Amino acid sequence: MNIREQSEELERNILSEYACLSSKSRGRKREEEKCTVRTEFQRDRDRIIHCKAFRRLKHKTQVFLSPEGDHYRTRLTHTLEVSQIARTVARAMKLNEDLTEAISLAHDLGHTPFGHAGERALDSLMPGGFRHYEQSLRVVDTLEKDGRGLNLTYETRNGILCHTTGKEADTAEGRIVRTADRIAYINHDIDDAVRAGVISTDSLPKEVTEILGKTTSQRINTLVLSLIENSNENKLEMGKDVQEVFDRLYKFMFTNVYCNEYAKQEEKKVPDFMGLLYEYFFKHPHLMPEENRRTAETESVGRAVCDYLAGMTDRYAIEQFKKIYVPNSWVIR
Repeated sequence: MNIREQSEELERNILSEYACLSSKSRGRKREEEKCTVRTEFQRDRDRIIHCKAFRRLKHKTQVFLSPEGDHYRTRLTHTLEVSQIARTVARAMKLNEDLTEAISLAHDLGHTPFGHAGERALDSLMPGGFRHYEQSLRVVDTLEKDGRGLNLTYETRNGILCHTTGKEADTAEGRIVRTADRIAYINHDIDDAVRAGVISTDSLPKEVTEILGKTTSQRINTLVLSLIENSNENKLEMGKDVQEVFDRLYKFMFTNVYCNEYAKQEEKKVPDFMGLLYEYFFKHPHLMPEENRRTAETESVGRAVCDYLAGMTDRYAIEQFKKIYVPNSWVIR
């Protein structure tokens, strides 16, 4: 046996009967010769890490739009935290850690600049709406590799598409990522909000800190342990008391952080900002990069502009806006 076949044999011997085995994958849209070293899900993970969209995540807003300081989360650090939590759960439950990691690393590849404010703006501009999880799938299927896509396995693609609201993923690994995503963002958003002075740790509901803990690590540990201890092959769930206070914590964050007037004041500018960029490139599609011009010809101009804007980092979008709409100083020769 080669190394890949040895790894596949190891999966069959040690993973749960409910795990998604790489040797049993439903395959890729385009058939490829198998790697002699890596399993199918390991190849997915590697392709995601090396793609352009993954690199751009480091300059995309998570919650706070362009905060001053080096310690606030970005879309990339959020992705890594989701991966860490999801892998821990998958390993403990003897599920496929490689598939879990691949889905985690790709789940937000289609997210817009300026966080959910950017997503809402594009949703209002794009005919048919815009949802970042659908765009993440479009990134790996169509936009990467000059239109060839990454040709990922069905299981990774399904986990990407189903990582948030709506239909659950077909695999237990994909369902783990959905829960890990929520555990990660609520807890790191608390940390960032405290750092920004939006809330204090003392303002967290007492019943939440009593059950989940007072620190980020304590809360994550409690949530992960409860998830592992209360889940089985049929469902993924936490203990009732932990789930109740976790839901209470989300409501607290929604009221005090996600809808906080001070924390979100700059987001009021995003709809007009994105609208002006959309209008400009819709009228001037020839000024977009070559791959977006091809989309304008083969699909539609609106689709091409949406892809272009969604792929921008915060700072690139700002630079483009300045270049288009802010006059330069006139230098007298």
